[in-house]
Amino acid sequence: MSIRYNSPVILTYALICAAVMLLSNLTKGYFTQAFFTALPSMSFLNPLTYFRLFSHAIGHADWTHLISNFSYILLIGPLLEEKYGSMAILVKMLITAFVTGLLNTIFFSTGLLGASGIVFMLILLASFANIRDGEIPLTFVIVAALYLGQELVNSFKPDNVSQFAHILGGLAGAVFGFGGKFIAQTVGK
Repeated sequence: MSIRYNSPVILTYALICAAVMLLSNLTKGYFTQAFFTALPSMSFLNPLTYFRLFSHAIGHADWTHLISNFSYILLIGPLLEEKYGSMAILVKMLITAFVTGLLNTIFFSTGLLGASGIVFMLILLASFANIRDGEIPLTFVIVAALYLGQELVNSFKPDNVSQFAHILGGLAGAVFGFGGKFIAQTVGK
């Protein structure tokens, strides 16, 4: 029996995030702050700005933050990568990171870092695992109510957590879940 690199996108993402966290620890947080945080005010003339709109999903505040996110990502991600394919999952992750980074920069005065938006996208997308024509999966309704409802309630608490990124990630997962079925039906005809 051998160990297989069964989920190249998810596993590579996890390894990159861990490496960035290690480098951040060695630089007392500078590495993450400089390259892996979507800043609240960005100069769109600076090329690093565009990198940060994606890279914020790689940086994490600390090991607890990283482990919390990757407990979900490593559990759900490989199943979805197998179902949708590596390239499709990568594109979904990049779109989620970009949208959460851009909207956070436009609407909020705080920075953004972490994979939470991607976590919520994967959670909602997973609830579409067995979608059928003309049906809305009950699992989607329950998961959306639980996770998004909790984030709406938590958004009124003063903390350093971006519920906005969680909600946007969940909405992205819902759009990808419904949209993926629609695209498959349209292209398949």
